[in-house]
Amino acid sequence: MTLRRILLLAALMGTTAMAAEAQTLRIGLESDPDALDPDKSRTFVGRIVFTALCDKLLDVTPELELTGQLATDWTVSEDGLTIDMTLREGVTFHDGTPFDGEAVKANIERSQTLEESVRKSEVSSITSVEVVDPTHIKLHLSAPDAPLLAQLADRSGMMLSPASFESDVAANPVCSGPFKFKSRVAQDRIELEKYDGYWNAEAIKLDGVSYLPIPDSTVRLANLQSGDLDLINRLAATDVPAVEGNPNFAFAKATGLGYQGITFNTQNGAMADNPFGKEAKLREALSLAIDREAINQVVFAGLNAAASQSVSAVSPYFDPAFPVPARDVEKAKALLAEAGLEGGATLEMQFPNRPENQQVVQMIQAMAAEAGITIKLTAKEFASMVSDQAAGNFQSSQVGWSGRIDPDGNIYGFVTTDGGFNDGKYSNAEVDRLLAEARATSDEAKRKELYHQANVILMTDLPLFYLYNEAWLYGLSNKVQGFTAMSDGMIRLENVTLTE
Repeated sequence: MTLRRILLLAALMGTTAMAAEAQTLRIGLESDPDALDPDKSRTFVGRIVFTALCDKLLDVTPELELTGQLATDWTVSEDGLTIDMTLREGVTFHDGTPFDGEAVKANIERSQTLEESVRKSEVSSITSVEVVDPTHIKLHLSAPDAPLLAQLADRSGMMLSPASFESDVAANPVCSGPFKFKSRVAQDRIELEKYDGYWNAEAIKLDGVSYLPIPDSTVRLANLQSGDLDLINRLAATDVPAVEGNPNFAFAKATGLGYQGITFNTQNGAMADNPFGKEAKLREALSLAIDREAINQVVFAGLNAAASQSVSAVSPYFDPAFPVPARDVEKAKALLAEAGLEGGATLEMQFPNRPENQQVVQMIQAMAAEAGITIKLTAKEFASMVSDQAAGNFQSSQVGWSGRIDPDGNIYGFVTTDGGFNDGKYSNAEVDRLLAEARATSDEAKRKELYHQANVILMTDLPLFYLYNEAWLYGLSNKVQGFTAMSDGMIRLENVTLTE
C-alpha cells in the first residue's frame, strides 16, 4: 500500500469517526412553526424551536419558578413601577455582536412598535427602557404589571441581534441561544447547529438539532420506531402503551398549563355575521351539547383532563366556582328555541390537520347534531389556520393555547379589546377593566377575585369556551439521555445527549 493510499484511508477513517461522533437530535413536531420571529410567532411548536435558538431574559424551572437566563438578577420597586435588571456579561449573538442593555432596549421597542408584533399587549406597560450601563437596565412601567416577568420568560423576553432588524428576521433569526439557525425548508425541516460562542456551552452536548413537522401522530411514531427520529412531541395517548412496552423507547409526561377549546368570531369582519357570532345563547348551546369527559376518554385514553376555564387545575388560580359543564342536550335544544332556531343551526368550524384534533371535532360534530346543531368541518395546516383566524376568515376554530405560569398569559390577550390573540375581536369594557386591575396587583387573593369577576362575564358571553387541558406526552429513543418533560411543554436541550 502506497503512502498516499495510507494517508487517504486515514483521512477517510477520521472523517467517518467524526461523523459518528456528531450528535444531531431529530425531533418530530406535530406541525410546522409559523414565522421564526419572536415578535410575530403565535404557534406552540415555534416556541419549542425558539427554546433552542433564542435565549430569554428569564426562564422557568421545572418547579415553574422564574430563574435568570440573560438576566442574572432583578428586583421590583416597592411601588411596582420599576424593574431593575442585571444582565449576564460576556454574551454574544450568533452574528458575534454583543448582548447588552442597548440590545434589550432595541428588542423591547421592536416588540412595542413593529406593525405585525403580537407581543404589544404583553409589554404595553413598559414606558421606557433605561440603559444604566451595558449590564444594567431599568424597565419603567406605566402601572404595576404582575405578569410582566413571566412574559419576559417567553417570547417577549427573547433577544434578537439588533443588527438583524433590517433584514427578514424570520428567514434568518439571529439570537443568542445554544443553537444557531442553519436552514429551513417549509413543511419539511428546520436545522440548527451548535453555537460555539454560547455562554453556557458546557451544558450543550449536542452538535445540532433538526425539527421535522409531521402532523400525523401515527407517522411520527413510525419514524421513531424506524430510528428516523429520536424524540417525538405530542405522542398520541393511544400510542403510549406501544412506547412503554418497547425496551428501545421511553415515555415522558408532564401536566400541561394550557387548554384546547373553541374560539368564535364575534366581531372580526364579514364572517362574524353568523348566528353563533351574534348570539351567546347559541355558543352556550354548543358547549352544553359536548361531553368533555367522553372526549378525554375516547380520544386521549383519560390522560388529559376535561376543562372549564383558562387555567388548569394545577394552577393556584383555578376557580372551583366554574366546574366542567355537564352535557345537557335538552337545555341546548331549549336555547336554540329561545334564539328562534327550533329547526336547527349551522356552524362552520376549522381545526388543525392532526388526527387527534380531527377525532375531537368529529365527536363534537356528532354530539352537536343531537342538539340540532350542524357543524361543517374544515381541516387546515395549523399556521395557516392561525393566520386565517387573525384575518377574520373563520366562524369558529377548534384551537388551543400551550399555557403560561401566570394566569394573565392564558386570558388577557384572548379576550381584551385589541388583545394580541383576540382573533374574534370580542370586546367588553368591564372585562378589560377587571383584567387590567388583575395585572396591576401582585396580591394573589385580589387577583383571584378579579379573575373570578371577569369569568362571570366571560362564562355568559362565551367568546370562547374550553374543552380539555392537555398533558404533554413524549416518545423517546432510549439513546436520548438527560431529557426532562416540563409543564410548559418546552423541549430544553441542556445536558441532553445521544448515546450509542
